[in-house]
Amino acid sequence: MKRVLLALALTAPAAVFAAGAAADPLVKGDATAGASKAAVCAACHGVGGNGIINPEWPKLAGQHATYVVGQLKAFKTNERKNPVMFGQAAALSDQDMADLGAYFSAQKPVPGLASKDAVKIAEKLYRAGDAGRGLAACSACHGPTGAGNPAAQYPRIGGQNGAYTVTQLKTYKSGERAGGKHAPIMAAVAAKLTDEEIAALASYVNGLQ
Repeated sequence: MKRVLLALALTAPAAVFAAGAAADPLVKGDATAGASKAAVCAACHGVGGNGIINPEWPKLAGQHATYVVGQLKAFKTNERKNPVMFGQAAALSDQDMADLGAYFSAQKPVPGLASKDAVKIAEKLYRAGDAGRGLAACSACHGPTGAGNPAAQYPRIGGQNGAYTVTQLKTYKSGERAGGKHAPIMAAVAAKLTDEEIAALASYVNGLQ
């Protein structure tokens, strides 16, 4: 399958859709301290959080500090269930989480790729949704380039590993991933997607930058 890089020129107000290249001012973390604390994270998430070790695991580079902290807290309380991450988050203090969030938010994400066939299916869904099915556009929360919204804790999804995105959409659809304030929104969206659409959106999102 021919693969093409989605180099999108669309822009949005910086106050709403952050690029994720700088430390998040909403979280008072120390990126320098976070760098040493993130050493153990590299075993799964790669150096700088770029997720090149296993596409089933997420990229963290450029992710908003607010979202990183929120997810680490959810793993620690077992609200978001993952045995590996529960073990990793259990010993983290609030300051540790803030430092890790600051570190990962400051890392430059490596661009991904999207398949040409995926674009045909996913682009309309991502940008406009499907009113006939009551399906909201992904860009309404995640922005035109997938940069997200740190203040609202909508995560950066542009460039995210496709296999990871497929898994998350399917767990939202099944109700397995139910923790977090945005879970009901994502569950409602994912419930309306076919497996083909989920695969296409995951590939499309991987190419957003």
